[in-house]
Amino acid sequence: MARYIFITGGVVSSLGKGLMAASLAALLQARGYKVRIRKFDPYLNVDPGTMSPYQHGEVYVTDDGAETDLDLGHYERFTGVSARQSDNITSGRIYQQIIAKERRGDYLGATVQVIPHVTDAIKEFALADTEDLDFVLCEIGGTVGDIESLPFIESIRQLRNELGQDRTALIHVTLVPYISAAGELKTKPTQHSVRELTSLGVQPDLLLCRCEHELPESERAKIALFCNVRPQAVIQALDASSIYAVPLQYHAEGLDAEVLRHFRMDSEGSPDLSRWEDILDRFHNPEGEVTIGVVGKYVGLPDAYKSLNEALVHGGMANRVKVNIKWIDAEIFEQDDETIASQLEPMHGILVPGGFGERGSEGKIASVRFARERKVPFFGICLGMQMACIEGARNTAGVAGASSTEFGETSEPVVGIITEWMSKEGLQERAEGGDLGGTMRLGAYEAKLKEGSRVSEIYGGASEIFERHRHRYEVNNAYRAGMEEGGLVFSGMSPDGLLPEIVERPDHPWFVGVQFHPELKSKPFDPHPLFSGFIAAALRQSRLV
Repeated sequence: MARYIFITGGVVSSLGKGLMAASLAALLQARGYKVRIRKFDPYLNVDPGTMSPYQHGEVYVTDDGAETDLDLGHYERFTGVSARQSDNITSGRIYQQIIAKERRGDYLGATVQVIPHVTDAIKEFALADTEDLDFVLCEIGGTVGDIESLPFIESIRQLRNELGQDRTALIHVTLVPYISAAGELKTKPTQHSVRELTSLGVQPDLLLCRCEHELPESERAKIALFCNVRPQAVIQALDASSIYAVPLQYHAEGLDAEVLRHFRMDSEGSPDLSRWEDILDRFHNPEGEVTIGVVGKYVGLPDAYKSLNEALVHGGMANRVKVNIKWIDAEIFEQDDETIASQLEPMHGILVPGGFGERGSEGKIASVRFARERKVPFFGICLGMQMACIEGARNTAGVAGASSTEFGETSEPVVGIITEWMSKEGLQERAEGGDLGGTMRLGAYEAKLKEGSRVSEIYGGASEIFERHRHRYEVNNAYRAGMEEGGLVFSGMSPDGLLPEIVERPDHPWFVGVQFHPELKSKPFDPHPLFSGFIAAALRQSRLV
């Protein structure tokens, strides 16, 4: 019988509700419980797939092909539980489904309203597929008081009444700001936030208070008194040295024990946190360091490459080295060769990540050429692999006009839009001028690896792999022979042999491009082999310079 933990945020956004949900789930998991985390997003987009990364950070893709909120990446990285499409719902998707039912006449002439139709849909989402779980953690996006989140708060109120206090808990994440001029932490914003929540019929059971300074017992007691919770249920959340220190920090503050106490469950004893202790040991006690240059398009916002950033850190943990990431705007490489050299010569590895559109593409191609010619470890992901193929076609295969149809009309479409492909559900087709949302090649697909190739070795001698994709353009097989003559080997292909998945250069210390997104499956306790191999190559490079 699943128990439900609802997580809301107050005062301001970006308090770390997703990280808090992931950390609590990891603590419950360490006590032997089965967990799953879900995210309710109040915005009206059906999913974040068509949003600019500057609007909402990266789009996290699940094995079953859902484009979801980046918080699901935290959930997977902290628990190892693969997220599903059913773990992320938006207001847009709920309204889309309700309107489709209304158009079909499924409501039998009834007036369709927020209550009960929207709230019933939200509750169905929360309760679906939870039979074999001990805890379901549901994070509500946004901040209490937002108009958009009201139907979700109302749904929580109804679920608490329907399931009872023994099966539901509500954790409110709030801010206790420090006013330096007064030299004091201020509890009033938390009081007002809880008052706003209780005015909607929902009383928090635990308060997680984000603060920059220790929360004195007197202030904790004051918050408990005014917010109608036990003093032990007021948990301080100080800034951590690393996101991977948060589970240990929350355990030390008693978060998991207080949650179990609320559910009248045994909270004695300690969870097995050896996994997190080892992760922190590797993070804080490196035996070397490397510098990786990430040449991208959205480098102004770190959240745009959240999973990539974490996967590089994981690769560092696997090799016990600190990874210094230098984010480089690809457009600056479209100026002159001196700029390219000055920026990339100090790098021990060069990574070109995924992205969309023409902006910065020539700079990415230039960085690939630098890595190839200077023998610097290179890793291309999605668009990065396509840029490696275009660079190879231009400079080693004699196709001077090589380009991508994504960037406009070209006489040499080394990369072109894919209009059909095979999936587990059968043939997938897409019109070239159709909708953008949900029309890419999404989710986990199989790739066959070439025997004796570098990537086969990296994957432990595997002959097939399953990796997550998110793209609508593919490398054109018609140019494959010429590129291979130029030294670019196609070492991974789709099972039907039609779609290139991996390229590499055997004559290079480490040069790999992949069409998929391996960063989405990397975890601190299970680093992705491609990132472990890339950082190992960068470490070797650091010893040469």
